[in-house]
Amino acid sequence: MTTTHTPVHGVRSFDRDLIVKAVADSFRKLSPKQQFRNPVMFVVFVCSLLTTLLWVQALAGHGEAPTAFIFWVTVWLWFTLLFANFAEALAEGRGKAQAAALRSSRKDVVAKRLSAPYKDADVTFTPSSELRVGHHVLVEAGEQMPGDGEVVVGAASVDESAITGESAPVIRESGGDRSAVTGGTRVLSDWLVVRITANPGESFLDRMIAMVEGAARRKTPNEIALTILLAKFTLIFLLACATLLPYSIYSVQVAGSGNPITLTVLIALLVCLIPTTIGALLSAIGIAGMDRMIRANVIATSGRAVEAAGDVDVLLLDKTGTITLGNRQAVAFVPAPGVEEARLADAAQLASLADETPEGRSVVVLAKERFGLRERQLEDGHADFVPFTAQTRMSGVNIGERQIRKGALDAVERYLESCGSHLPPLVKRMAEDIARRGATPLIVTEGATALGVIELKDIVKGGIRERFAEMRRMGIKTIMITGDNPLTAATIAAEAGVDDFLAEATPEAKLKLIRKIQAENRLVAMCGDGTNDAPALAQADVAVAMNTGTQAAKEAGNMVDLDSNPTKLIEVVEIGKQMLITRGSLTTFSIANDVAKYFAIIPAAFATTYPALNTLNVMKLATPQSAILSAVIFNALIIIFLIPLALKGVKYRALGAGALLRRNLLVYGLGGMVVPFLGIKLIDMLLVLLGLA
Repeated sequence: MTTTHTPVHGVRSFDRDLIVKAVADSFRKLSPKQQFRNPVMFVVFVCSLLTTLLWVQALAGHGEAPTAFIFWVTVWLWFTLLFANFAEALAEGRGKAQAAALRSSRKDVVAKRLSAPYKDADVTFTPSSELRVGHHVLVEAGEQMPGDGEVVVGAASVDESAITGESAPVIRESGGDRSAVTGGTRVLSDWLVVRITANPGESFLDRMIAMVEGAARRKTPNEIALTILLAKFTLIFLLACATLLPYSIYSVQVAGSGNPITLTVLIALLVCLIPTTIGALLSAIGIAGMDRMIRANVIATSGRAVEAAGDVDVLLLDKTGTITLGNRQAVAFVPAPGVEEARLADAAQLASLADETPEGRSVVVLAKERFGLRERQLEDGHADFVPFTAQTRMSGVNIGERQIRKGALDAVERYLESCGSHLPPLVKRMAEDIARRGATPLIVTEGATALGVIELKDIVKGGIRERFAEMRRMGIKTIMITGDNPLTAATIAAEAGVDDFLAEATPEAKLKLIRKIQAENRLVAMCGDGTNDAPALAQADVAVAMNTGTQAAKEAGNMVDLDSNPTKLIEVVEIGKQMLITRGSLTTFSIANDVAKYFAIIPAAFATTYPALNTLNVMKLATPQSAILSAVIFNALIIIFLIPLALKGVKYRALGAGALLRRNLLVYGLGGMVVPFLGIKLIDMLLVLLGLA
């Protein structure tokens, strides 16, 4: 069975279908219940209703201002609401499209339910919708995984492209940290006995769909705080504008000339002065932040987790697979005194030909690169390979009279003693020196003679040192977690450029370290995949569990990385910071906008009451009505222009908090003051040109 669908990160931001649906949703969201959720836009909603009534009154011949003027103010106030709704609907629409793609991979299949947790147990064919936690199922080559579970018996190649979008199959096997399987994936080879870990409707895919759709999204603490702040700004401007009408009437009566300010102008003034820009885009920014996580193949269980990622102070990173490639590589042949390096390389390669581990393959490759040893013909020599075992901790080959072995220092010492020989002190010192440098020594012998040492080394990933330097510039401390001894850990830490390390790490040590850091009022992020990582993941502020990891790890984390890439933690932090930066930048821009609007609307609003205020008309706007209408139109249009920025996010740069603040104030603070001057003046000129001024 072949599953085909667009992966979660494959939905384009501005598809035509998405835009059309978002436009329709914008009108559906024009309901008091929907608008009441956003205090700023609810005020705009009420103002739009009031100006609509004023326009109807003007049509009846009792208008407080010219009918055309009230009409156009009303139209653009409704547009302001529609544009705000469009931003939110477009952000939600992308999530719904991604959810539809995910839903297509979820099918009700017939499962082979087992009476006991082994392959040869009695089989009952059961629909996957009837499986429950604890049931055991057999999944064979070509069959789809009927539900979330853990492999209890067997090993198989699994196609997870329906979930991750990655075409390369992965190995799932019982035991260890790669035993978790996800419903909707497909077994390509062999077979698995799987214990179901989620009831129908509660699977990982179901939770993914809910999160992608936004159904489970809640406002984060920072978002709630900002909403309250915007509501307070709105209330302040509402009270200020409410006092202007009686003040204007009183001033006209005292002066004996002029006309009091109209309700239409007051409403326009209020809508332009309250923070409508950020109020309109705030929800879209939050939804888009989670969407960027999803496109990075990371599912967050809450918006709080995404936001916390942007505030992280300390990153805990596993050495293996995150900082290093995860497999030790042979980097040098160190011959014993009197032995040529070529002879050592020859023996080491022969002993590694049947070694399918990454370390064994790297020995073969190093011998090829150094001495051109390749295409070994061993058939005539009756080669008898000795496989590696956990008991002997050695491997090798017997070719005729030659008996070649390679293995750990203590294992080879015991082997030589059994042959009536011993390991030369100089070779032992060579091996110990290699260990002190943080590498791993393997001793190579032929018969009872030690030929020398192979140096295996954890290879630090390319570019990882630069990434840690970026983290440092952002004020984030990086700590490497490893089970290695302190000497080895210090060597890798220095090479990788991390700030600190925790050696010989146990679950208790990880948990203690996280609590210590949190006691200093700092936020901690970490990733993990094993059951032993679960306590630390549950304690961390941002906890990224690997999709290939155990069910315990995934339940303890507040994010799941579908790609199971430990370095994704760095990207998660960057996405979180980008969301916070975007929200802060657009808030700065929105508040700065008001400065230009003061110079546009206030002189126009009081032109007939206080003609002297016309000196504040620095933009030389054509008429008071043109000035007010231009400000209202700009106030609506700027939302549309900022939607792409809200959805894509402000470009992330690895800068410290001070540098980010200065850049934010310069670009979005100063820009927020300059752009409205230009925009309002341009709209005023167009209104004059069209004869609407």
